[in-house]
Amino acid sequence: MKQPETPKSITARFARRPFLRNIISAMACIALAGTLASPLAHANHLRSPNLVQLLERDGRFNTLLAALDAAGLKQTVATAPALTIFAPTDAAFAALPPGTVASLLNDIPALSNILLYHVLGGSQSATRLLANSTAVTLQGNPVLVLREGTKVCVNGKGVVSANLRASNGTVHALDGVLLPSAQSISISNMVDVLALDGRFTTLLTALEVAGLKSALQGAGPLTLFAPTDDAFAALPPGTVDALVQDIPTLQKVLLYHVLGARKSSVQLLYSGQASTLEGNIVTAKLRWPNVLINDSRVINPDVNTPNGVIHTINKVLLPPGMSMKTVGEVLAEDGRFTTLLAALQATGLDAALAGAGPFTIFAPTDEAFARLPAGTVQSLLANPDALKNILLYHVASGDLNTAELAAQRNVSTLQGASARIYSAFGRTYVNNAFIQTGNIDASNGIIHAISRVLIPPTH
Repeated sequence: MKQPETPKSITARFARRPFLRNIISAMACIALAGTLASPLAHANHLRSPNLVQLLERDGRFNTLLAALDAAGLKQTVATAPALTIFAPTDAAFAALPPGTVASLLNDIPALSNILLYHVLGGSQSATRLLANSTAVTLQGNPVLVLREGTKVCVNGKGVVSANLRASNGTVHALDGVLLPSAQSISISNMVDVLALDGRFTTLLTALEVAGLKSALQGAGPLTLFAPTDDAFAALPPGTVDALVQDIPTLQKVLLYHVLGARKSSVQLLYSGQASTLEGNIVTAKLRWPNVLINDSRVINPDVNTPNGVIHTINKVLLPPGMSMKTVGEVLAEDGRFTTLLAALQATGLDAALAGAGPFTIFAPTDEAFARLPAGTVQSLLANPDALKNILLYHVASGDLNTAELAAQRNVSTLQGASARIYSAFGRTYVNNAFIQTGNIDASNGIIHAISRVLIPPTH
């Protein structure tokens, strides 16, 4: 009986025939070539482009590539070991004033200076940049990297595409062109970071005037809630000027923005509150997607500096019991004093009460005026001199709270006569009117809402 052939015997029999032997050899070579070619093709497929190739393939950076070429930097960018490029898109260059790009292409030193301000040594992700907040460019000056909501900004320019990887670095596409300062800048403390940012000229001036600038340049660590120029501009007219003229109050306001420790936004939210160097506390809460410090929104959280952390805020924080509104503005905002406001306006005293003060105002409510005999208010409005005499009897110099009033028993008014202060049945009285709501603070005084209109003794 014939034995079945084994694979080895079949291969040997075919090998004895020349044409079959050639086919087997060819097939073996093809198989070997395929085996070798597959990893090479895979490796070529996975190989990342260099930075210049990445910019070319993207299609949004033609102006930048032309600028790099004109400045003689294109080959350097392509072959450098590791770089991070903040890459303005074509649209970003197009947004520059007309003729700017053409002018730069004819001024290679200026062009190179700007281009190098867009480059960092080493490959740095957006996460790493945010963790450091500042980074020194190859031009020599630093850039400031901030988070605003879900957006990342570099010197205020938005990152439209982050972390584009190349074989020799990382690209972050920008919607604007970065322009370096003409002066040399270094970052050693949070004051330097505020100056680099550019939105804190009022705050920096206030710190200088109050003698607190050097404290924020110290070793720290500190946490600063930093109101922008827009935040200061939103205060009532004249408030900043008034604060600059009142250094103790200015210092009090500024120190209410500083903590004596480094506190991230997460730490602030976890604890819910923090004690300031002014002595009072601020509260922290999350109102998605924003973090609030008191009622001020954090625009840029966790801006790290060498001696602490900055949280940019959109409102100036005021210590408890302090207002930045004048007595007239507080009365108008309250809503219970429409008759009093009309009387002040009729006599011209509304302008006087917008002054520096401070004033103590005994403010009759609308209900208090309504208790007067019928026709009395209309009669007084028709006789401004008599009305002014009565109104001045409701104003005293200084900002006297209820405790201070009760301690001195009598208070001299601007009308000339004194009003009697006493306590009975748990209430504080001014003559025969009791104080319904006391100690309403204003920037230029204090208001006590009273239940009746005060009549001067001569009346």
